[in-house]
Amino acid sequence: MIIDVHGHLSAPPEVYAYKGGLLAHHLHPNSGIPEVTEDRMREYGEGHIRQLRELGIDVQILSPRPYQAMHSIDVPAIMVEWNKYINDMIARHVEMFPETFLGMAGLPQSPGGTLDEALKELDRCVNELGFVGCMVNPDPGEGAGPTPPGLGDPFWYPLYERCVRYGVPLMVHAAACKSPRESYSLHFINEETIAIASLIEGRVLDRFPELNIIIPHGGGAIPYQLGRFDAASVRHNEPRFKDELKRLWFDTAVYTEEGLELLLKVVSPERCLLGTERPGIGRVIRPEDGTNWDDIPFRLNKIDWLKESDKEAVLGKNAASIFPVADRAMKPSR
Repeated sequence: MIIDVHGHLSAPPEVYAYKGGLLAHHLHPNSGIPEVTEDRMREYGEGHIRQLRELGIDVQILSPRPYQAMHSIDVPAIMVEWNKYINDMIARHVEMFPETFLGMAGLPQSPGGTLDEALKELDRCVNELGFVGCMVNPDPGEGAGPTPPGLGDPFWYPLYERCVRYGVPLMVHAAACKSPRESYSLHFINEETIAIASLIEGRVLDRFPELNIIIPHGGGAIPYQLGRFDAASVRHNEPRFKDELKRLWFDTAVYTEEGLELLLKVVSPERCLLGTERPGIGRVIRPEDGTNWDDIPFRLNKIDWLKESDKEAVLGKNAASIFPVADRAMKPSR
């Protein structure tokens, strides 16, 4: 079974028109929740699945599109309503295509705010919607103040405790970015880099050893700059950074063979999970060879030093160890 841990909702335009209505009406009750028919949901869901099947993907963990989260909006009630609505749309996809999708909750977060709304929504998504993971934004201010505490700070402990209690993995994924110096794609990479350093320096996995934390996009800049952090850990007589890194999980949403090879060599295939984000930014034809940048399973198969057991681990076995996929029809890896 090939399992993609990094997918985002594909939904018809009327879903995102509701976001515009919420903003325009400031959450007025008459702004109207749109009626999205089963036929429309099925149309977009089936189109999404066709793209997964092109890569042989059997199961995808489905989350909200992060740049749409509105975490930094000045009216938090709008953001809370929107995130709940999108989680409901994901739940409809999971119900419609139970063999293919599992839900990962987007959490309502506000800059400078508490985690109360995030925890309430996590409770709802796990207990009522049957979701199997959640996505946390380490920078709810989206590139503008106030500066959030790092993920190693006790501020985040209630969320970690809840994830351990429910047995759900947590994916660290930034959202939009207001800074004129960063696109949201660059912001993702920068926040992932900061998150890893903070989690390791804060000894989070010593306190929460059963917590499964997924860092997407190959771990930001950390694998490339590992030597700096590892040298600092030796200088300060601390646990080796390179060893602590292997207590986290990393997805493979890295769109070159060179990047994939570096990630696999630094953190090992035992700590990598297939992530494509398909359909997403990588669904573009490479002029060099006519493939898509997000053809990750094909790129993995081009790495000749990877053993077959390594490929099977990355393509599905590692994900099956932290996500409940046993009720899906088990299929051989391709």
